[in-house]
Amino acid sequence: MIAVTCLVSLALCCGLAWWQWDRFMSASGTFQNLGYVLQWPLFGLFPAFMFWRIKKLREREQAEAANPAASPAEVTVPAPRRAVVVRQPAVVTEEDAELAAYNSYLRELHARDQQS
Repeated sequence: MIAVTCLVSLALCCGLAWWQWDRFMSASGTFQNLGYVLQWPLFGLFPAFMFWRIKKLREREQAEAANPAASPAEVTVPAPRRAVVVRQPAVVTEEDAELAAYNSYLRELHARDQQS
């Protein structure tokens, strides 16, 4: 059943690639259509690749379950070290006259907004 699904997927995607090729060769064809020509066969091969990959992973699991001594030893990972944070003391500078006027203006606007 899976093989049939893989073949149908490949046939369908190759058909779509052919359709995009016809679109690319037409007067209104663009390079985007050519990109799809290259993409569709890859999409069609993906189910077969996944089937092969799952099969290999299952075989590996079965081999490890049958021979637990051959499985790799557990690796211990050391705990992460804490980062040292150096905090700079806050530097208090005198407020610029222009900045003070702007902050006063903002406080005034905020107070008016709160009254409304």
